Amino acid sequence: MAFIDCHFHSESLGVAVSMHVILPQVAKSQIGLASHAFGGKHPTLFLLHGLSDDHTIWMRRTSIERYASQHGIAVIMPAVNRSFYADMASGPKYWEFISEELPVLARSFFPLAEERELNYVAGLSMGGYGAMKLALAHPNRYAAGASLSGTVDIVERANAFPNDFQLIYGDVTTIKNTPNDLFYLANQLVASKQEQPKLYQCCGTEDFLYEDNIRFRDYCLAQGLAITYEEESATHEWGYWDRKIQRVLEWLPLPTRD
Repeated sequence: MAFIDCHFHSESLGVAVSMHVILPQVAKSQIGLASHAFGGKHPTLFLLHGLSDDHTIWMRRTSIERYASQHGIAVIMPAVNRSFYADMASGPKYWEFISEELPVLARSFFPLAEERELNYVAGLSMGGYGAMKLALAHPNRYAAGASLSGTVDIVERANAFPNDFQLIYGDVTTIKNTPNDLFYLANQLVASKQEQPKLYQCCGTEDFLYEDNIRFRDYCLAQGLAITYEEESATHEWGYWDRKIQRVLEWLPLPTRD
């Protein structure tokens, strides 16, 4: 695999930003690493960080490079600060950046596939929310979305992050039934009759977000969305996420290698 620490300018944010990028490389002389690649441009996973982290965290806390190498998939890991992947009421337009600008720029820099069936998104905690938001809001762009211990019910969590949410949303009482509400997005997706992305959701049973995740799972199932849900005894911690990101990579609808 090739690992790239990429720095570039974002027009949406009006500032220099960073992302970490992993690209497949087949290297027969590498010791102890199974490496694969598809022909042509690479299937791509956009992998999102949580509230207290940045674009470096997946490389620092997991073996994502080794896991991705086994599957021949590129991984894009951007930084969005504490934005909840939203266009902030008092701050930059992070939703515009992550949903519109970043995919276009990443594909201009690197040989990444553009086809829906070769693009996926995943994340943990705040990033799990961002991954579901992208998959539900843009089902024509992503074939799959995965949330690991996601903050999937931000209406319920509005008072947990009062300073952040005031900057992000302004009046937190207005979040419900808007495109920032995953329950609303799930309902809108079903009503639109568009092709649905595959959805994966997991959460530890001792996680403080467990009840939120059960509520979102049950809502998706009631709406007729096909969602794979898994739980086990775990808290909100990296040992669990390191295991589950391997599961996500196995679950993704990757094409068959030649």
